[in-house]
Amino acid sequence: MVPERETTARERAASGATAASRTRARLDQPRPPRRRLLPEWDPESFGRLSERVARFLGTGRFIVWMTFVIILWVVWNVSAPSGLRFDEYPFIFLTLMLSLQASYAAPLILLAQNRQDDRDRVNLEQDRKQNERSIADTEYLTREIAALRIGLGEVATRDWIRSELQDVLKDLEERQNGHHPDRGVFPADRSRGRDVHDR
Repeated sequence: MVPERETTARERAASGATAASRTRARLDQPRPPRRRLLPEWDPESFGRLSERVARFLGTGRFIVWMTFVIILWVVWNVSAPSGLRFDEYPFIFLTLMLSLQASYAAPLILLAQNRQDDRDRVNLEQDRKQNERSIADTEYLTREIAALRIGLGEVATRDWIRSELQDVLKDLEERQNGHHPDRGVFPADRSRGRDVHDR
């Protein structure tokens, strides 16, 4: 039986040998691109192409052109000389072409719809954030207007100042005439209607 220390030393040596024999990847340089069997394409340009195709498939012009081609196909294969006909009466080749067109049109339309859903989701998120900002601004302006109203409630208005000045003017006229010598100049200084201990 082999002692434990010798087996761990052998395992370390074996793992070190495999690590040393492996090529190390450099972290300061990008990896070289791997070769792929499938061709690469730009998903954005492919999505734009699918949207163009889906937009064209949804127009009346496409339906008119497709109807025209089908009618021309059928008329040619029914009335042309038998040597020039390429699709006889059951029109199997026409059915194959229409199913091929439908099999490509459906995924392209779905891809265009997915891209539109993504755009709608982004627009909805932006609208939601804009609504939140608008609500916050509205609440801020409401608080400011309420603070201004409270502040204006404590500010002397023109009518209040006019009435106070008229009272002072009456008091001065009465003083000059000598009718009430015990009254003060300002309405707050009047002793009438106030408790003496409140001063």
